[in-house]
Amino acid sequence: MQKFLQRLLSAWIIRMSNKFGSRPNRKRIHAALNKLYKTINTTPGKRGLIFEVAETDKFIILSDQHKGARDYADDFTLAEKNYLKALEYYNQQDFHYINLGDSEELWENLLESVIKHNKDTFEAEKAFISKNHFTKIFGNHDLYWDNDPLAGFNLNRIYGTKIHIYEGAILRMPVGGSKLDIFLTHGHQGDLQSDGNWFSKWFVSTVWAPLQSYLQINPNTPAYSNQLKTAHNALMYSWVATKKNLALITGHTHQPVFASLTHLERIYIKLNKAKKEKNADDLAVLNAELRKLIKEGDKTPRFGKYKPGYFNSGCCCFSDGDMTGIEIENGFIRLIKWSYHRNAIPERILLEEMKVSELLDLNLFNG
Repeated sequence: MQKFLQRLLSAWIIRMSNKFGSRPNRKRIHAALNKLYKTINTTPGKRGLIFEVAETDKFIILSDQHKGARDYADDFTLAEKNYLKALEYYNQQDFHYINLGDSEELWENLLESVIKHNKDTFEAEKAFISKNHFTKIFGNHDLYWDNDPLAGFNLNRIYGTKIHIYEGAILRMPVGGSKLDIFLTHGHQGDLQSDGNWFSKWFVSTVWAPLQSYLQINPNTPAYSNQLKTAHNALMYSWVATKKNLALITGHTHQPVFASLTHLERIYIKLNKAKKEKNADDLAVLNAELRKLIKEGDKTPRFGKYKPGYFNSGCCCFSDGDMTGIEIENGFIRLIKWSYHRNAIPERILLEEMKVSELLDLNLFNG
């Protein structure tokens, strides 16, 4: 019966999860981001930190591990080896690790269960703390770290030292004769389904988690990154598009976005360029890739002028064990993936990169 229901319901449940998993509201999102960005600037250290970044500084931004109890409702299980290998690599390379929220799945699990089943991952994170290279930002699924009186005590238990929890951070870096702010936050702010909504938490813990565990379904499929931007990501982009010399990095949606575009959207942009240049070779390759990602009859979206200022780190709990993240190093910003590429050994794969200087307002792209 379990196998039958899994085949019957999996595709529908994933569609419904993607469709109704959030209720983004433009006015609320823009107001929340404006307020947080202003608060960090006016009172740094209260809700977030400001890092004055030199070109030699290195940052890795990972979000949405959703560490659980290693049962069938734990989306992080398959990605754990990739996560541990990635943290080992970034610690050795002297990166500052910014954990961008939803690190612990505390809607579905008791904290004690998460601590019990994630000792190795917490130890790997502790390695950054000893270098003062660890910043922990909360999301909606680990909002506990921000609002529970015992949060500080339990963080001390986990990491062996006192650490602060923030809602966001700003990386402020000189670029040419200007300054660029890279604003980081989890991205659930303004989401009516996630922004402190008690009903959503109740539904996930009492309905969704048992159903997911029974049917052994992980909705974070790799194909999710090959779609057009979710409505939530589109609204995040619409906020940063109005700002000058400001980039935004969030998580929350589990959908990787690089320079304001998903993988599918980047293909459409490249295809338009190849058509204008009448490049037959590129057209053949891009059309072949496009056919793998879309259904027959899908309409080609229209792309106007856009700013390459929005990024989403994706997640560390894809159903195939892969994880994605954002690196900032030596004047470049990159979208990377860690995957069990060959012989089930975790491997870092570069997906996209661009110069940070291209994020300044002087550098707009017309698509």
